[in-house]
Amino acid sequence: MRKTTRKGRISLLISALLLFHVCAGGQRPAASQVWIGTWAAAQQIPEPRNSILPEQLTDVTVRQIFHLSVGGATLRVRLSNAFGTDPLRFTSVHIARPLSGASAEIVPGSDAALTFGGAPDVTVPAGAEYLSDPIAYPVSALANLAVSFHLDAPPSRETGHPGSRATSYYVHGDLVSAAALPGAQQVDHWYQVSGIDVLAGREGASIVALGDSITDGHATTTNGNNRWTDGLAERLQASAATRNIGVLNEGIGGNHLLIDGLGPNALARFDRDVLAQAGVRWVIVLEAINDVGGLTRNGDVTAAEHRQLVHQIIGAYEQVVARAHAHGLRVIGGTLTPFIGSGYYHPGPATEADRQAINRWIRAPGHFDAVVDFDAVVRDPQHPDRMLAAYDSGDHLHPSPAGYRAMADAIPLSLFAR
Repeated sequence: MRKTTRKGRISLLISALLLFHVCAGGQRPAASQVWIGTWAAAQQIPEPRNSILPEQLTDVTVRQIFHLSVGGATLRVRLSNAFGTDPLRFTSVHIARPLSGASAEIVPGSDAALTFGGAPDVTVPAGAEYLSDPIAYPVSALANLAVSFHLDAPPSRETGHPGSRATSYYVHGDLVSAAALPGAQQVDHWYQVSGIDVLAGREGASIVALGDSITDGHATTTNGNNRWTDGLAERLQASAATRNIGVLNEGIGGNHLLIDGLGPNALARFDRDVLAQAGVRWVIVLEAINDVGGLTRNGDVTAAEHRQLVHQIIGAYEQVVARAHAHGLRVIGGTLTPFIGSGYYHPGPATEADRQAINRWIRAPGHFDAVVDFDAVVRDPQHPDRMLAAYDSGDHLHPSPAGYRAMADAIPLSLFAR
């Protein structure tokens, strides 16, 4: 038998320690693999009408359905207590395959428990997010995944995403592994889960869509997954060259670039919603329509105030580009879509002039790394300050599902070539 040298014994010891580290729940991806996001949602404090009452979140199981973009054999889930003011304990968290995207029932035998540092429970500090241990659980691209968690006590303040356009379920008791949730209450909001990542080959990457309600998917079909980001994910999966690219929707309805509205302003949430996302390589920015419309919503303002708004919006775009470039990301600017006729903002000629000035800046070379001209896609050629009727949801501000599909189809996949 060949005698092992001292150097060989050390090498074997290191290998054994590394193997123990992987098996003990501290798995690190191999050099040929990277974590990329397959689903995400921007977090905020839910408004009272979108919250679940504290007494309903005592000894409760919450089951939520998430529509993935890219597939993988190993995944991890990110819990969020980003807006909580006290630590929040999750007593158990499970994943499963739902029977459908609009059902609380899961496929029998598909349930699996997540762990956190090897434990079945986790306490997430106030203001923090927490990744589960990696779990071998193959998921297909464009599939749905159910995530169920149990809380003994409600959060001090909820963290969630009201604009889910997806149905969630909650019921008293610890039923995270139950095949069905009899008597469960239903809400069309998400809570306390901010992302799902998968392991991909080292060429894998993700796209973050940073925006407002037009990105969030206002006027899309509940449980229909027909936002423009969903359409983009479908197109990426249809091409062998882009099947390893995930799409992360970080839109918030009512969001602004310059001020807090529904959710923190885009610059304030940029680090968490963009830079912290797994494998992010590109950012599509479609944000500012609420800033533009909001300026005159309650009455006319001076020409100087219009000029100042345009100047501030351009400055915010420049900040987004600079911060993204500092982390090696490419930034794609989306032009602002028309909204003359909006009953919410009732924009006039001065507001339309602001939109046009901003779009000219977006389209000009040297500002963004690339541009997607969403304005040109959805506007009425005969009345370019208005949305084409076929693409209008009816409020003259948000596209219809057909409009969102047209937006998705207008994004050149060549933008994501490596």
